[in-house]
Amino acid sequence: MILTGVAPAHAAEAAVRQVCPVKPTVVLVHGAWADTSSWAGEVQELQRSGYTARAIGNPLRDLTSDAQTVRDFLDTVQGPVVLVGHSYGGSVITNAATGDPDVKALVYVDAAAPAAGENTMQLSGAGSALGGKPETLYDQAAAPGTTAKDLYLKKDVFQNSFAQDLPKTRSAELWAGQRAASTAAFMTPSKEPAWKTIPSWYFIASGDKIIVPDSQRAMAKRAKSKVTEFDGGSHLALVSHPEAVTRVIEDAICSLR
Repeated sequence: MILTGVAPAHAAEAAVRQVCPVKPTVVLVHGAWADTSSWAGEVQELQRSGYTARAIGNPLRDLTSDAQTVRDFLDTVQGPVVLVGHSYGGSVITNAATGDPDVKALVYVDAAAPAAGENTMQLSGAGSALGGKPETLYDQAAAPGTTAKDLYLKKDVFQNSFAQDLPKTRSAELWAGQRAASTAAFMTPSKEPAWKTIPSWYFIASGDKIIVPDSQRAMAKRAKSKVTEFDGGSHLALVSHPEAVTRVIEDAICSLR
């Protein structure tokens, strides 16, 4: 595995399992239209290697409160933490880890890594499948107690742009069980980013149609992240290729001393 620059395609998946000197708790934060089960493959891989892995629920309501939910959970964890975020979960960990001395590494998986003042919606990048008209992308419902809307991805968008590398039967199951994401979650401005002071790693699937690779590369560059580019996949590469994602998480773990 190359720890600087860009790793070759599929290098993460083929790498020999590493033995790391420190065993932190790995905390995994899912993104929009997903839940903790997105991380099932990574949790299994990490537990097999002897790590404590916790996939926690992301409320998907508002970036500030979602980040506070994760921060409150981090306060219950003893010892060093490697904090991992997928998609919108990347924005959440960017905010939740700021100023937390126990978070030793950040891992972004097909994720947003906003700077202060940016919101998640603006980071999808040119050509993103989310760039169309909202009525063609989402089923929208009222969000109780707020003027925001709850968004559900339409089935064709979910299957053909969100999870296009999964079997149709599997992506149909995931579409049916998706959790709503509030428009407020995507529009809340980010605060001071944790990646300014905490080392970071970036897993980028070349087949991501939701947060396009060029946008992810730009965010990784300014965060000075160690980048692995995976040839293929989709925005749900964490589901379709958990071994490759886990190798990147283990690279972050092995940086701890």
